[in-house]
Amino acid sequence: MPAITASAPGKIILLGEHAVVYGHPALAIPVHQVQAKVTASADIGVPRGRIRILSPKIHIDTERGLLADDHPLSLAIDGALRAVGVEQPPALLLRIDSTLPVAAGLGSGAAVSVALIRALTAFLGYPLPDAEVNALAYTVEQRLHGTPSGIDNTVITYARPIFYQREHGFQPLTVGAPLTFVIGDTGVRSPTREAVAAVRQDWQAEPARSEALFAHIARIVIEGRAALEGGRPQTLGSLMNEDQRCLAALNVSSPELERLVGTALDAGALGAKLSGGGRGGNMIALVTPERAKAIASALQAAGAVRVLTTRLLAEPAREVQHD
Repeated sequence: MPAITASAPGKIILLGEHAVVYGHPALAIPVHQVQAKVTASADIGVPRGRIRILSPKIHIDTERGLLADDHPLSLAIDGALRAVGVEQPPALLLRIDSTLPVAAGLGSGAAVSVALIRALTAFLGYPLPDAEVNALAYTVEQRLHGTPSGIDNTVITYARPIFYQREHGFQPLTVGAPLTFVIGDTGVRSPTREAVAAVRQDWQAEPARSEALFAHIARIVIEGRAALEGGRPQTLGSLMNEDQRCLAALNVSSPELERLVGTALDAGALGAKLSGGGRGGNMIALVTPERAKAIASALQAAGAVRVLTTRLLAEPAREVQHD
């Protein structure tokens, strides 16, 4: 059997993180400058059913049978095998390569799941449609994050900017004007699961306060969608700033994030905020193309360990299959 390689991009949330977990909408875009890649190939001379997993970046060289059943890689593999009705696959090697930083808000776990599910099922001769890949990746996200919104696996599976709300699914977005974003990594690892759990504790302790903040964020998201589709970057930038203030009130910002957000704004960004779980990880700034390099340099000087510049092109939404 020939080797099969599948890849999946990163993602970043523009507006709506944390509130989206409680049923409110969010906006997210793919980040193609970073990706997870999985190659499935035959493992010659090895007994049927043995699956070796090799991932140099995270120092994994093991077999599926040696991993716990609830390990994220086990869940992705087992889910893919069940989906295509294969009980005992041929001996194979799954090599995982990723340029996505872990626990930084760029969807590293979901990207690995999506790429792995696609590579494995295609290698077995039964490639799955996007809707099934998305559903399988979501089950892995549940193991990783506890009560995930589903936005990471969705935007990564479809590699499209989306408007997402758990109760209603997602809608691909039209983009009214090209937009440039600079993403700065604080270098502080912050698992999403922990941040989500902390917000839930606050919500349980002071439900009225948390619900008010969630509702405010929801309004920002609705206005942000209109600004994105209407090609109004100045408005979108102002809404990003407003969202950052709400996220800080939810106690998911950090000194490192505040420093990078302030640096981007001082350097001329239209708007800037944390993205993802917060308490570390990445921030995102909406910038003009002319200021992108200067803002990226300012973020590096302020302590960002990694800076990415990504561009969202103006194009109409495409029809996509989903539940």
